[in-house]
Amino acid sequence: MKILVTGGAGFIGSHVTKLLLDRGYQVVVLDNLSHGFVENVDPRAKLTVGDIRDRKKTKEALKGIEAVIHMAGLISVPESVADPVKYCDNNVLGAVNLLECMKDAGVKKIIFSSSACVYGTSDKLPIKEDAPIHPDNPYGATKASIEVFLKTYHEIFGFDVVILRYFNPYGPGKMGKPTTLAIPNFVKATLAKKPVPLYWQGEQIRDFIYIDDLAQAHIDVLGLSGFNIFNIGTEKGIKVKDVVDEIFKIVGYKVPIADLGKRPGDVAATYASSEKLKKAVGWKAKVNLREGLKRTIEYYKSSQ
Repeated sequence: MKILVTGGAGFIGSHVTKLLLDRGYQVVVLDNLSHGFVENVDPRAKLTVGDIRDRKKTKEALKGIEAVIHMAGLISVPESVADPVKYCDNNVLGAVNLLECMKDAGVKKIIFSSSACVYGTSDKLPIKEDAPIHPDNPYGATKASIEVFLKTYHEIFGFDVVILRYFNPYGPGKMGKPTTLAIPNFVKATLAKKPVPLYWQGEQIRDFIYIDDLAQAHIDVLGLSGFNIFNIGTEKGIKVKDVVDEIFKIVGYKVPIADLGKRPGDVAATYASSEKLKKAVGWKAKVNLREGLKRTIEYYKSSQ
């Protein structure tokens, strides 16, 4: 199978691309390199430099493609709060343009990189896929909007759709600056012996999913048809401040905490039920937090 990975030069997209290639798939990467890097793209993949809002480039990248893994998009919650129009233009209009190009090219299988942000503040934990959708920030709103468009294209045009709602990915790998993912920021600050940046004094609860486990889910769902929504998480919630403490234990020393106060758009607690994905394809998270942190720390040590 020949697969197009949009955003394949980014942190998550590059891991998914490599795993696809390792499993024998052919891969084309479409990325505008605004937040990704050429060196992230596995040399076995074909790279098309272009934006998903550019119809000509997108159609060019879709030639011979059988399925699309759509990961291109802006991902910073604070930036989305500051500039929601930018996020709507890039994420929502970009996705709809991609869907139109797919329809024209006769490509009707898509896996979409969504987010736990679509749930907003949930009344019940762990969060299941049938929980109400009410995002607390514009980034989450763009993801929820794209999900609605995907449902529409499934109903009207017969698209096979898998929506994967990521919880909190982390792991080794080069990513754009400023890095929006919490754990890489914590690790880099600790290794540099600088204060660790912490919102809400680290009291918020999150579900941190290691990048290799996240990437594997995309392979596992490729054979599904119809319309599907799955969470991807470890099913374990942990306070952010406890993650920082674990990093300190692994490196063998502590650094000060930079208290950044409250941040608009954040939710107090979120962690996943991934039982639905396990039942559908047998997927489950395999890398525990301590092991994932060790691997991430080793990567950043070697990158210094």
